[in-house]
Amino acid sequence: MQNFSKIAVIGGGSWATALVKILCENNTTVGWYVRNEFIYNHLVQGRHNPNYLSSVEFDMSKLDLQTDINKIIQQYDVLIIATPSFYLGNMLAPLTVSLKDIVVFSAIKGIVPEKKVLVGAYLAQNYNVDEALFGVIAGPCHAEEVALERLSYLTLASSNLALAEQMKEKLGCNYIQVSLSEDVIGVEYAATLKNIYAIAVGIAHGLGYGDNFISVLISSAMREMKCFLKHIGKKKRNINNSAYLGDLLVTCYSIFSRNRMLGNMIGKGYTVKAALMEMTMIAEGYYGAKTIYELSTSFNGEYPILQFVYQVLYEKGSAKKKMRELSKVLD
Repeated sequence: MQNFSKIAVIGGGSWATALVKILCENNTTVGWYVRNEFIYNHLVQGRHNPNYLSSVEFDMSKLDLQTDINKIIQQYDVLIIATPSFYLGNMLAPLTVSLKDIVVFSAIKGIVPEKKVLVGAYLAQNYNVDEALFGVIAGPCHAEEVALERLSYLTLASSNLALAEQMKEKLGCNYIQVSLSEDVIGVEYAATLKNIYAIAVGIAHGLGYGDNFISVLISSAMREMKCFLKHIGKKKRNINNSAYLGDLLVTCYSIFSRNRMLGNMIGKGYTVKAALMEMTMIAEGYYGAKTIYELSTSFNGEYPILQFVYQVLYEKGSAKKKMRELSKVLD
């Protein structure tokens, strides 16, 4: 049994803030590495994160705030990494201590763009994170609803179910239900795919398409996801489980979805560059779309929605024209 009495969260964004809030429900002390000194100082002085989920007020007696990533890794046995995949390399660049023999859970919903690999593979290849000590924290769950303490659901995926069971005890509370999965790669890819599909839904909404069309678009996305996941591993999975279908639905429909928001702006006429600059938070789907589309071209089957998003984001395709073409092949 691993020691789960000392857990630290790496990251200062909305999802990291939400996870710290959940952990504080069940732990005496939670370590929290915050690289941004402005956020760190606000937390110390005002007990809240000024940039994300600012309504959440923390009991500072339960927090061990630190700005030295090496120090916090040396002091804690379990790490939850919750930073956008785009920033992961920079976040871990100052590391001089090893992650070997440390339990690491990734709460990152995307692909590491510069390496074009999933977070689990990236951590294993570059930081010697042991597969048996690695897990994934997935949805369907938006940080904003955690802040409001609305009933929410998490999926913990690990090849080591005993490890996932221990983390379940730390994350489950009166407003968080937790389920377990052994499909680590499938859950990681599903968390990446749903962001890309949410961009497509946002574009459709921005272009003025209604619920009738969007329902067809999402059901087609679900079939694409199922086909994609079949190619990345033979692991038995029920695609209708919440880690797959549930997370897809909430990301496509929720007003809190930053990927849907990005797509919505593009559909309304923003250029991709302007939409990204307007965003106050990272839309993971943008960074995952290129790698996922390129990967899909080596698979059997057709992936028209992935192709559509790639063409609009990276080939300057007309959102209106490409959506019209896409609508003809959906059913």
